[in-house]
Amino acid sequence: MKDRLDQLKATQDTDDTDDVDISIDNAAFMDDFFSQIEEIRQNIEKISESVNETKRLHSVILSAPLPEQKTKDELENLTLEIKKAANNVRSRLKAMEQSIEQDDMQSSADLRIRKSQHSVLSRKFVDVMTKYNEAQVDFRERSKGRIQRQLEITGKSTTDEELEEMLESGNPNIFTSGIINDSQISRQALSEIESRHRDIVRLESSLKELHDMFMDIAMLVENQGEVVDNIEINVMKSVDHVEKAREETTKAVKYQSKARKVREQSDGPH
Repeated sequence: MKDRLDQLKATQDTDDTDDVDISIDNAAFMDDFFSQIEEIRQNIEKISESVNETKRLHSVILSAPLPEQKTKDELENLTLEIKKAANNVRSRLKAMEQSIEQDDMQSSADLRIRKSQHSVLSRKFVDVMTKYNEAQVDFRERSKGRIQRQLEITGKSTTDEELEEMLESGNPNIFTSGIINDSQISRQALSEIESRHRDIVRLESSLKELHDMFMDIAMLVENQGEVVDNIEINVMKSVDHVEKAREETTKAVKYQSKARKVREQSDGPH
């Protein structure tokens, strides 16, 4: 009987040791998890600071008729930094999501904490990237407004649809063709038009990359309920603005072409 009691006690001691080992392993895992959370949070904060600096540089560029190349280079470098940091955050959030999915059958408190932290960071990431995208779209619109005003100075007024068509062509000569006035004011206006056009061309690829990133983020948090709804709203607000402008431009061009054909037919021999 004594041997049996000793055996049971030894088994219980082994089980207790296993529990302690599991707890220690789990505590170490969660410590590592929270370290990752903090690193990602800091990266998102750095992106936010870079977005604010981007807005400042946008204002500097828009306030000068011919911005210094140094300022434009700063903006270009900042754009690359934000892109690199955002891709890093996105990759780490995706890896974290995959790790959570692998443990999804469990219903531990730790898993709920991991899901909650991942959701909070995803929201922060979406928020800061939405602000960045809105800043880019705003810069595009204001640059376009400057081009329109400079065209008016040279005596060549354009509608918003015509200006979008010119921007889509990617050819700055379209802006300057037909301008005969060779005054100093006109030459300065033409220089600014070409400069603003180059800014917008560079911006277009950035907006496309941001749109693709938003779609990827939406996939990243698709199982988080209202988070995905917030992302869809943000994407519609900031990205659809540009897409809608393009659609309207296409419609306007088709309409103009159709109207021209109707006029030619009506002006022809009866």
